[in-house]
Order: sequence, then C-alpha cells, then structure tokens
Amino acid sequence: MKKTIKVLCIIIIFVLLTLFFSASYSKFIIDNIAVVVAMGIDVDSDSSSKNNLKVSFQFIDASSVSESGGSETAPAVLKTVSASSISSAINLIDSYVNNEITLSHCKLIVFSEEIAKKGITDDIYTLINNIQVRPTANIVISKCTAESYLENSKPLFEPLISKYYEQFVNSSLYTGYTTNATLGDFFDRMVCYACEPSAILGGINLNLQDSDNKNTATVNKEALDKSNFSSLKGSTSSENIGIAVFKDGTLVGELNAIESLAYMCISNNLKGFQISVPNPNVENAYIDVYLTPSKPSKTKVSLVNGSPYINVNCQFSGQILSMEKNANYLEASSLSKISDSCNRYLEYVFSQYLYKTSKEFKSDINGFGKNAKKLFATSEKFENYNWRDTYSDSFFNVHVKVNVKSASLISNS
Repeated sequence: MKKTIKVLCIIIIFVLLTLFFSASYSKFIIDNIAVVVAMGIDVDSDSSSKNNLKVSFQFIDASSVSESGGSETAPAVLKTVSASSISSAINLIDSYVNNEITLSHCKLIVFSEEIAKKGITDDIYTLINNIQVRPTANIVISKCTAESYLENSKPLFEPLISKYYEQFVNSSLYTGYTTNATLGDFFDRMVCYACEPSAILGGINLNLQDSDNKNTATVNKEALDKSNFSSLKGSTSSENIGIAVFKDGTLVGELNAIESLAYMCISNNLKGFQISVPNPNVENAYIDVYLTPSKPSKTKVSLVNGSPYINVNCQFSGQILSMEKNANYLEASSLSKISDSCNRYLEYVFSQYLYKTSKEFKSDINGFGKNAKKLFATSEKFENYNWRDTYSDSFFNVHVKVNVKSASLISNS
C-alpha cells in the first residue's frame, strides 16, 4: 500500500513539473515572437532608391494578447522597408525587429492600385510559395497606398486588429458589397484557363479626421469618388466596398457596391442582402426588401457559331422591410407587383454587370469557363479555344424570380 502511494506521488510530481516547464517554455516562445497580421506592398516612388518595392508589415505584440487573454486592445505597430522583392523585405524586416517574426497569422495582404495595374503575378507566386503565409489570407487592392491603408485600419468596436480583418470579410456574406478573396483562391484562378481572379477593393474615407481635425492620410480624391465609397464620418478606419477585377494577373477595372452585389449573387456567395426598388403601390416612393436565395443560382453555357451563350437563373425569397402609410401589403396582388419590381431591378443590374465584365474588362471572374470546359472533348481542345479571349464575345440571358411573401413585421406576428 505504501509503495503504491509512493509511486502515485512520484507520478503527480512528474506531471506538475512537466506542466510547469511547458508553460514556462510556451511563455518564453510567445514573449519572443512578433506576429504579422497584415502586409502591404507598394511601388517604391523614391527616385534615389534602387529598390522596386516598399513592403509594410503590421505587427501585434503576442505577449500583450496572451497576458490580457485577448480582451484588451493589442497595440498594432507598422514598419515599412524598401526592398527589391517581397522575400528580401521579409528577410530585411527580420533583422530590424528584436523578436522572431511569424507570418502564419497574417490575415490580410494589401496591394496598392498602382502596383496591381503593373501586374502582381510574380508577387502572388512568391507569397503562395512561402510556407508561413497561409492561403486563407485575404487580398485587398487599395485605392491609396497600401501603407496608408494599413495606417488607417483602426476598428471602431473590435479591440483586436486581426479579428477586425476577419469580420469585415465575413460581413460581405450579408451585404454583397465586396467579396471574400483569399490568396489561395486568387492563385488558383490566376493559373486557370477557365476563370480570372478578383480581390477586395479598399481605400480610405476622405471624411475621416483625427482629434486635431486634420486628415489622417492623403489619397486620390478623384479615384475614391469613382469607386462608390461612402461618406461615413466620426471614425478613423479604412473602407472595403467594391471588387477589384483582374485579367492575366493585372488589375483591369473595379466594380462598385451594386455591381459587386451582382457578382456575389451569381457566384452563390451571399446569404442575404437588402435592395431598394420603386414601390409599385405608392407613387414616387421606394420600398426596401430583404432577399435571401431560395435556390442556388444556375448558369448554363452553350456555343452558337463559336460564340458563348450564357443563361443565368437566380431565385430569391423576399420580405418587406419598410412600409408606407395607407398601403396594403397583405393582398397577393400588391406582393406580386413588388416581386415584379424586384425582378426588373435585379435583371437590369445583373445584365449591366455581365456586360461590363465581359465587354469592358474581358474578364470572367464568375468562372463561366468551368461550365464551358465541359463542352469540349479534351482539356487541350478547351485551351486551344482560348476562353479568356473568347469570353468577351459572350451573349447573356438573365432571368430573376423573386417571391416577396410579406412584410417582416407582419410575418412575425
């Protein structure tokens, strides 16, 4: 009996010592790590510099997060270096920072519009081949410099900047005003013959001011005005509204919020969204309707005399969010008229979006080419068809069916 107790005591002491030294070692590791949560890539405009790039790294102090349990604000620090390549910049910043750098928690990779227009194919290859950079990191194309974008990424309510980067992407599922564009998805589309990549469109709100009532950053006002950015006041934060469109790894255009909504609907990337359409039951009035996909959107591609014909079908269920006085929204005829109004609006928006991406940008970001590939006996024949160039000759037939059931307040009563 005494021998058994002695053995148990030895085991307990051994377990306690193991836990103690493991915790101490873990704390040592955390205290000596600098976590990169975002990267920014700009063109180095300094004429005296021999380097091509300016790469910004946004760090958070891992030890402060661990000590606070993630409940308090972790200070974000931005450091920028000039280098000939992204790999060189990573090595260079490692020599400037006291702690060991880790890129495994990088949530965001920001390219300036200037560098994206020159092409980022080589940069994407570099990042995807870096074992520390996760393919789930999101790609943002900034209307201003990437450095300014990261400087002004100051969340209003989320204390951790890394969580903020996750949340603004997730919000696109319920607004459709931008997309979820990851590094892995961007790379897969870039090397694919049947589609083209896209990215989140970002920028700085021109109305954002600091406590001294001075602009927090200088940006191209004309460029921002054209990108459908809002006029939010009273905060210091970057904005993410719209989609950057690429062809062959080069930025060729951008979509505003409504056009981005069309992309998200056709791509089956939305859980719900709100629109305002003319109210057929009240003169000179608009009505707000919340729509959710009742069925996944369907696309069918066929070839007629060598040109692609693409049929797009989308179905939604709707609920009325706003109601005018003296308007009856219980009658089936009233709901039917509102449904028709939604149909006409969405068919117009979707058609305009498809025309813009195919005729102006000549970029198949929806991936219709994946359906077209099935029409060919072999992959070689599809590659010889050259979908990326032929897509601009496409004809579209868009059909939208909306079924507005009731007003949300009435349906819940």
